[in-house]
Amino acid sequence: MNVIAILAALGLEQWRAFQWRSALEHSFIQYARAVERKLNGGTAQHAAIATLVALVPPVLFAAGIYVALHALHPLLGLAWNVTMLYLLMGFRRFSHLYTNVEAALKANDLTAARRALTAWRGVPTGELSSGEIAKLAIERGLVDSYRQVFATLFWFTVLPGPAGAVLYRAAALLAEEWKADAKGADTTPIAQGRAVIGAPARGLLWLLDWVPARLTALSFAIVGDFEDAVYCWRTQAKTWAAEAGGEHAGIVLASGAGALGVLLGGPVPVVGGEPEERPDLGLNDLPEADLLPSAVGLVWRALVLWLVLMVLLTLANWAP
Repeated sequence: MNVIAILAALGLEQWRAFQWRSALEHSFIQYARAVERKLNGGTAQHAAIATLVALVPPVLFAAGIYVALHALHPLLGLAWNVTMLYLLMGFRRFSHLYTNVEAALKANDLTAARRALTAWRGVPTGELSSGEIAKLAIERGLVDSYRQVFATLFWFTVLPGPAGAVLYRAAALLAEEWKADAKGADTTPIAQGRAVIGAPARGLLWLLDWVPARLTALSFAIVGDFEDAVYCWRTQAKTWAAEAGGEHAGIVLASGAGALGVLLGGPVPVVGGEPEERPDLGLNDLPEADLLPSAVGLVWRALVLWLVLMVLLTLANWAP
């Protein structure tokens, strides 16, 4: 049933992406901010309670509805799983934003490409070259595909009903909303408060990411350049621990860069300041605009690999 739900949700999203998904995420973020205002007491105990208050209700709601519907009829439970996956997964969402950048670069319109990348990342891009735009688009595409597709699918299959998918997406949003400065440069009271209240959510997300990040990296290696992907994963992923997303994002990015045979990471221009220095990930040269379709192809091939394995496992369970 899980495979049927996944295929149905992916098919629905490719047919017509759910336009209100961002509104649902915004509603959860508003709820998380209300929890923070009420429960951010500056202690680890308050932080743990706030994390539970933020995460438990949506998970119990999704799981409870599934149990009730499945008890009435298994097809009703299946329909609820399809609905929840359709609301939670974002393959079409990230690929659409990725396509906007790709189209602008192909048209040699750097202004439009920078504007599209800024809208996607939420960070001003400055005077980026086409290679730098392509690099940042591939990085964001790989991480978004992991968070919104692969990790979500993994936890959907592990926990009953849609509970795992809801837990993962809610934990990811909460960790992002209550994030602290990755390098500890921001020492304002607000940043310090976020560092405390967000610690349990970030710790939970680290645990939730441990297995699916490695499975995703392995998938990129299998459907791409296996030797280079594994080499970059083993030698470069740990250098990303202090960057946004931490070591698990580094594992996904290093493997993806090696599988594609491109250089990611490295310095990024910052508007009105010195370039942000980041470790290099991958091999060879910076990607150009004509490599962007290859990155989407890598994600699609990895997703197909996951679906094939899920179908085979399902058939094996059904066999007498």
